[in-house]
Amino acid sequence: MSAFDTTGLTFRQDYFNDPTAWAALVSLLDDTFGIDIDPLRELGGADPTSMPFGWFTEEGVLAANLSAFAMPFVFNGRLINAAALQSGAVRPPWRGRGLYRDVTRKALAWCEAQSFGVVILYTDKPGLYEPYGFRSLPLHKYIGAAPVPVGSATSRPLQPRDANDLALLQDLLASRTPVSQTLAVASSPAMFLINTQFDPNIRLSYLEESKAAIAWKMAASGHFILLDVVAPEIPSLAAILAGLRVEARSVETLFRPDRLGWSGEAVPYGGETRLMLRGMEEVRLDHPAMLSPMADF
Repeated sequence: MSAFDTTGLTFRQDYFNDPTAWAALVSLLDDTFGIDIDPLRELGGADPTSMPFGWFTEEGVLAANLSAFAMPFVFNGRLINAAALQSGAVRPPWRGRGLYRDVTRKALAWCEAQSFGVVILYTDKPGLYEPYGFRSLPLHKYIGAAPVPVGSATSRPLQPRDANDLALLQDLLASRTPVSQTLAVASSPAMFLINTQFDPNIRLSYLEESKAAIAWKMAASGHFILLDVVAPEIPSLAAILAGLRVEARSVETLFRPDRLGWSGEAVPYGGETRLMLRGMEEVRLDHPAMLSPMADF
């Protein structure tokens, strides 16, 4: 078999407006990773900057795919005009043909043509991307004692599939302040919204006083896990706990809590998934940090 074999396949890009092609991508990701991205259709749709690159069979099966989209983020206090790569997969019958190498090159060429100087991705196979200049970034969460709740703010649950709540979330996501000055997304609404659907333990609450959407979990023994805060101005952790009316003994933040008025101990995040960057001279953070899981892509 040749290094690049496209026998029986047709290349397509920018196909998200084709319902049949979209369904083929949904099927590919469900079969490969066990995730269902189809709820995006009810949550405002895919990121409008998305550009998918795929090889399709004559029957409309998506054999190989990689998608790129704009994902500006803050790195050491500086706003980075970046693109992200996601939805990379090849079905087993078409592996070993060079298809993934092809869509990777096409996606990176598109990123360069769009003047994205930096490209970012998550992967559990870093060796696959190192030849393209990607470098891994160590990730850290923060753990510490819970602060004393302060204030009398009230909160209510948010349901992303409720039309009014979805509109509220979209407004907040459009005008959010990055949750950290060290490492945080500046804008990635579609990723936040679809990530609310992947984990049934994620709770979403709206703090009326601070106009903040809080993504959080409650573990055993009073352990509070803060995943993300979407707001024009980030409230303190003490105010968040007061508004949520939770009795927490310890706190874990899945981002650097430099805007929360609270500090914990940086702990390696663990897991096999790596965050990788391409196009930056120095892939080193001023402080230990990680992107919120609500930005996972």
